[in-house]
Amino acid sequence: MKRIVFGVLGLFLSACYNPERNCETFREGTFEFTTVLENTEQTTRFTRSENLETSNFQGVTDSASVRWINNCEYILTNLNPKSKAEEKPIHIKILSTTSNSYTFEYKLVGTSSSRRGTAIKIN
Repeated sequence: MKRIVFGVLGLFLSACYNPERNCETFREGTFEFTTVLENTEQTTRFTRSENLETSNFQGVTDSASVRWINNCEYILTNLNPKSKAEEKPIHIKILSTTSNSYTFEYKLVGTSSSRRGTAIKIN
């Protein structure tokens, strides 16, 4: 009986928790995103305006168009793809925010496999 009560209480509390999503703060600015690729930590710095995002990764600069779906989701489309893989747009969904960062989920449009990351606003 205790397990049922605690289980119902846990479900109730998790249903009531809504993470902060002040996405408008992160529509424009300069950000850094760090991830692990092939056992090495890699950092990307990118600057986003309302409809353009420019990133610098390992000394290579890329530009992508930004199309906002709603306040917390947008599609990035590479403006100068160099391969078939780079032609595929990326869907990004902001899941939660803090005063200077946001946690997001990203995946190629049309796929179900996604990854998560955190971007820190530096300007």
